[in-house]
Amino acid sequence: MATEYDLVIIGGGTGGYVAAIRASQLGLKTALVESGKLGGTCLHAGCIPSKALLRSAEVFATAKKSAEFGVMTSDVTLDFTKVQERKNNIVDQLHKGVQHLMKQGKIDVYEGYGRILGPSIFSPMPGTVSVEMNNGSENEMLIPKNVIIATGSRPKSLPGLELDGEHVLSSDHALQLQTLPASIIIVGGGVIGIEWASMLSDFGVDVTVIEYADRILPLEDQDISKEMQRLFKKKGIKVVTNAKVLPDTLVKAEGVSIKAEHNGVEKEFSAEKMLVSVGRQANIENIGLENTDIIVEKGYIKTNAYYQTKESHIYAIGDVIGGLQLAHVASNEGIVAVEHIAGQNPDVLDASLISKCVYSSPEVASVGYTEQEAKEKGFTVKTGKFSFRAIGKALVYGEADGFVKLVVDEKTDDLLGVHMIGPHVTDMISEAGLARVLDATPWEISKTIHPHPSLSEAIGEAALAVYGKALHS
Repeated sequence: MATEYDLVIIGGGTGGYVAAIRASQLGLKTALVESGKLGGTCLHAGCIPSKALLRSAEVFATAKKSAEFGVMTSDVTLDFTKVQERKNNIVDQLHKGVQHLMKQGKIDVYEGYGRILGPSIFSPMPGTVSVEMNNGSENEMLIPKNVIIATGSRPKSLPGLELDGEHVLSSDHALQLQTLPASIIIVGGGVIGIEWASMLSDFGVDVTVIEYADRILPLEDQDISKEMQRLFKKKGIKVVTNAKVLPDTLVKAEGVSIKAEHNGVEKEFSAEKMLVSVGRQANIENIGLENTDIIVEKGYIKTNAYYQTKESHIYAIGDVIGGLQLAHVASNEGIVAVEHIAGQNPDVLDASLISKCVYSSPEVASVGYTEQEAKEKGFTVKTGKFSFRAIGKALVYGEADGFVKLVVDEKTDDLLGVHMIGPHVTDMISEAGLARVLDATPWEISKTIHPHPSLSEAIGEAALAVYGKALHS
């Protein structure tokens, strides 16, 4: 059976389903093809479930130190089964919400695996989508005027560190743990590795992080990385940087052991389990790219600023095109692509205006250039930094570690970047993001009256610190 559409989207993750909603709003007859569950990685194996676990870890860690707040408890214990049940309930609730949105938008959802066909009896151009239905029924043929590829990504591993789900885990495997290990080695100190290190440590697991670069969170500002490593040490998390894992030394028996070359010396690390967190790779296999002229570079689909591939009627968004592999980025790429299809002439995304978050304890959030990046781009920079230790709300909250840092163009006073580490900074970063979009100066930020007591006062003080005029330091 063949059905014609204005737009067919392959992949029902965050980027795909948001694109479908926007297309529906613009009056495009739209179909969404998804072989798994609507919501994709973010909802089922990434953003949402991991943050649910992080929240439980935070509550557990807070309960163990409740005496500091005058709340006397005894025998605080963790029921990890209930932790997982809570996570699953949240995911189920949001999944039902996405299903409702598809019905509300009159978006046809095909539960199956979609592949792009080349020129055929259905169309003289490549782009017809054949859907192998999950229920085993005959393939559905979808004939679209336009296609968006939004097939997402999956965890990478390293040669010799094959993921077995028992001893060597990906983040997908870790989300399904029924019991917590006593100890774990995390290979990779990027965003995902740091979130898992923080969470598992707060749950009481002995954690060792092995990072190839010279610092954890290597894409964040150097001051942020340094502070995170200091606070991880305070929590008892062992961090080894400048370390090259030697996969051929992996031994799996009762647990796992592996060697890493650290500053020219081989060191052995042992734990009950290992989590490999070395990035994600695009899902571009078996979706019919070979039937098109679409260009793939370094494992990612190449597009222009509006997410068109070399086949101008076929677009690609999200993790399959590389760049910032973040759910909110995929969503906005989907909106740009759909509006371009509809002739809306959308603004292209500027990566320097996109906020990034790490939901560890402490949290990290940033937008714009790091101090080093700004200097590499030729800016003469000045900075302002303000510690949460001088913020009353942070002391009341019981989390006073961390700071807010502004990176500013000394010549023009333009705000180039904002970097935060501390309590609730993933919620606070939107003020900095708006300041970047509006091209605000630190002076303008300082003139924004921040309520007292609030954590956001640190932003205003950091802005004043750029001029050496912070009030509470």
